[in-house]
Amino acid sequence: MTIVLISTLGFFSWSVFRRVRQLNVGVADPRFTLSAGELGARLRTTLVYAFGQKKMPQYPLAGLAHIVIFLGFQVLLLNSLILWARGYDRSFDVWGLFSTETLVGQGYSWLKEIFAALVILGAFGFYYLRLVRRGRDSGDPSEVGNRPRMTLGLEAHVILGIIVTMMVADFVYVGADLALRAAATGEVVHWAWYEPVGSALAQWFVATELEVSPLTVLQHAGFWWHASFVLIFLNILPYSKHFHILTVIPNVFALDLRPHALPTVDDLEGRVEREESVGIGRLSDLTYTQILDLYTCTECGRCSDNCPAYITDKKLSPKHLTLALRDHLYASEASMFSAQDSVVGSDSTDRDGESASELQTFPAAPDGAYFTPETPVDLVPSVLHPDVIWACTSCRACEEQCPVMISYVDKIVGMRREEVMMKNDFPAELTGAFNGIETNGNPWNLSAMDRGGWADGLGVPFLKDHPNAEVLYWVGCAASYDDRAKRVARAVAQLLQQAKVDFAILGSEETCTGDPARRAGNEYLFQMMAEQNVETLRGYGVDKKTIVTACPHCFNTLRNEYPDFGGRFDVVHHSEFLNGLLARRALVPSKPVNGRVVYHDSCYLGRYNEVYDSPRAVLEAIDGVELVEVDYWNKKRGLCCGAGGAQMWMEEQGEQRVNNKRTLQLLNTGADTVASGCPFCMTMLTDGLKAQEKEESIRQLDIAELLLQSV
Repeated sequence: MTIVLISTLGFFSWSVFRRVRQLNVGVADPRFTLSAGELGARLRTTLVYAFGQKKMPQYPLAGLAHIVIFLGFQVLLLNSLILWARGYDRSFDVWGLFSTETLVGQGYSWLKEIFAALVILGAFGFYYLRLVRRGRDSGDPSEVGNRPRMTLGLEAHVILGIIVTMMVADFVYVGADLALRAAATGEVVHWAWYEPVGSALAQWFVATELEVSPLTVLQHAGFWWHASFVLIFLNILPYSKHFHILTVIPNVFALDLRPHALPTVDDLEGRVEREESVGIGRLSDLTYTQILDLYTCTECGRCSDNCPAYITDKKLSPKHLTLALRDHLYASEASMFSAQDSVVGSDSTDRDGESASELQTFPAAPDGAYFTPETPVDLVPSVLHPDVIWACTSCRACEEQCPVMISYVDKIVGMRREEVMMKNDFPAELTGAFNGIETNGNPWNLSAMDRGGWADGLGVPFLKDHPNAEVLYWVGCAASYDDRAKRVARAVAQLLQQAKVDFAILGSEETCTGDPARRAGNEYLFQMMAEQNVETLRGYGVDKKTIVTACPHCFNTLRNEYPDFGGRFDVVHHSEFLNGLLARRALVPSKPVNGRVVYHDSCYLGRYNEVYDSPRAVLEAIDGVELVEVDYWNKKRGLCCGAGGAQMWMEEQGEQRVNNKRTLQLLNTGADTVASGCPFCMTMLTDGLKAQEKEESIRQLDIAELLLQSV
């Protein structure tokens, strides 16, 4: 036992040293702190998501199998410790506490055997998913197609085999031990409730008249198989996707507590002047928490299953993006530290057996030169194809689905920042949007003086003329300039007037929040707009007012990202504000609006800010509305419209369009009206209806427009 423990734990310590050494290549994460408030939030999240396995049941069979195996290993850990101690003292039972003569010992023995049996069932559940279903167990297979979401390969089968045989070995050890004791004392072996499988095996061994010699062989085989393979399994972990067993708890603990806000680049101008990284260009630009993400990926594919880019055949696969970065990290180990360490994963081949180029996720690094201290390899394009980072809609569906809390949007936007600000390399279509935001405060580059023209004839006051207004209506670029979105702005204003809300608008003093620029990687332009807007808003004392906006992108930016620039405002989406007016009966729907209505969740309202109920409550308050939902793809799983991440101003990759797929999902409900709460979603869904030649028969309205019809 000493030889086994020293050899296995010694090699494991070396493996952990190697992984920690590479983890330390990452820079400090400014968003990871252990203040009193954050520590409590991190501990709660770890209990709920790491130990409580909250996200696992979203895929029922795989989730249940994982939960029972996870819980089984927690229960059986004590059993493994006892077995190792029995290598020195055969009768060790934690000084009598866990003897089967005591109630505590009997209770633990029962739990151990029950969970061992459940672990075997869970492992066979995974075998079924891999061998029979071939990894095709997504939440909605009809949308994902025939591509397996899980990585299929020998490794998983070996691991499952180890797990199953470890459980069987423990049963054999208990059964043979009981039979040997009975043979030594001459007692009859009885079935025991606290050892249901082990005692039944002992009875069978006695019934088959096994002699002492073969029973001793079985006892020793069961003991050594279980005791040794726990340690062998431990040593496999740092070199496989099962490394997450060790890293998931720290990774969940270190999660980003502000996933709705991108990290801010401090001293941006100074960094550019000094030619320092402003984003993520190389491995050394990743934070240590982002490297921990790479270690923790389980390769389950839930992220890609729900990624709008992936399911419309774009080059982006969140899973393979993570694997590409992880394999690059592992392959760079020797040159990073000028050592001759063995390199794991350096062939840039996914375990599915598909090469990287076939997956179109990332190209092979030139001549195997993944990293050298003198000339580090740029992640884009040497490791990741440029189209990978430019296909992202920043919808966070991948992060919502990931059971181990891996982040993706911050990495992708970080790489975009490096491409835009350091290399000046980005899709040409973004040039116009950048110029428009910088020159006229809107991505369409229309005159800033026309910003308040949508309100002509409504008598809406400007804040400069009515500085004491209680509410500022932040209109946003789309509703200020897009003819269709202007009708939404007018509907919101009319509803506020009807409810006698004391509000005003900024008019030409309002400008773009900078959200499109930030998501596109132009952090400099975003910070310029943020500072300008914060100065304007604070100058009017808006930090003591309520801001209402009908644009989820403006809502998220003003509410969650402007605090980094000194702008702390009470920001409310119009769906929440209107719902509050309905609750106070300041607005009373009196006219029926008959129709079957399906609501499309905006990513920046839903996944980013957890606002799901208010828009639906507004619709349900309207007499005659029959609210229906898209199967599977609703609320947290709602498919992006395709406009986020600055995609609104880029040419979409490939033939399949995200907005068309989303439109088809909405039409499949049989609804005659598609409701939304975002001007960009409205544009994309309207285009989707036109593509299906349904623009005449299916209405596409904002919730404010529907409510206005009713009041």
